[in-house]
Amino acid sequence: MTRSPEVETLSRPDTTTDEDVGALLEPFRGELTGYCYRMLGGAFEADDAVQETMLRAWRAYDRFEGRSSLRSWLYRIATNVCFDHLGSSKRRERPMGLGGAQPAEEQYFGDVLPEERWVEPVPDDAVLPRAGDPADMAVGHESIRLAFVAALQHLPPRQRAVLVLREVLRWSAAEVAALLGTTVASVNSALQRARATLGSKALRRDAGEDGRGDGWTPVDQELLERYLDAFERYDMDALVKLLHEDAVLNMPPYTMWVSGRSEVVRWMLGAGAGCRGSRCLPVRANGSMAYAQYRQDPTGGWSPWGLAVLEDDGGGRITGITTFLDTATWFPRFGLPARLD
Repeated sequence: MTRSPEVETLSRPDTTTDEDVGALLEPFRGELTGYCYRMLGGAFEADDAVQETMLRAWRAYDRFEGRSSLRSWLYRIATNVCFDHLGSSKRRERPMGLGGAQPAEEQYFGDVLPEERWVEPVPDDAVLPRAGDPADMAVGHESIRLAFVAALQHLPPRQRAVLVLREVLRWSAAEVAALLGTTVASVNSALQRARATLGSKALRRDAGEDGRGDGWTPVDQELLERYLDAFERYDMDALVKLLHEDAVLNMPPYTMWVSGRSEVVRWMLGAGAGCRGSRCLPVRANGSMAYAQYRQDPTGGWSPWGLAVLEDDGGGRITGITTFLDTATWFPRFGLPARLD
């Protein structure tokens, strides 16, 4: 996804202007946003971290001597910015990490937690390159999936940085050690502990082994189309055929979640019955199938209801439906219309 940091070594000529510095830094914004998003778990927090990184780099550029690449220098700054953010914030979570599943027949949606408590969705285009090596592209998509980003939040900050730099961005242990100011042995030890933690979270749908390339295959497209067709018709028989037996449904910012194919369907026919008659627009989010849902408006047309990210098992079954209900935040972020007529 990202080239090794030794690619370019630059020093600032005496004639470099502020505009020149901005032009040198700006091409790195996208990949830095992806890095900060994986580190922090919040889309807007990642934006803030990247902006702070760019500001620090702009202010310090006259002291950049070119002993390392510009890329590795920026990642060092971004890592320190993320460490600062992580030192003062609580771990971001998903509803499944906060308590047990809720019976589908209950109307209570649970507590409402502030946005900084949740792992947030992110548009693919904001954090992923549009082209590149297929293997790197696959790793990039897998590493922004909601389950992976949520699992990263359980790692201490330095382990988090080591894992992302080594396994997502493909830096060498020596390069990561130089960035973090530590030893190769320490980096390897941190990576081993991080892998063990992720293994305990049962995250093992390896990137690339199913030929996902850019993370979006004809199989994904067909599955999404079948799901949206069944959902818009509110055909529960068709929907059941697409859901994994252990599928979960959750709706941040509510803590409520239900578990199991039959429970998901019971919820849709009960507390979620207002979704009948919805219209959906596909989007690209978190390297996954996703769509914007609009509910029927009594005054006419359809109004925003939620941004749904679907997780799947790679074998044609939906394993998770996460619908983010803060449409005032997420619909503009994804460039979605305010309503459908």
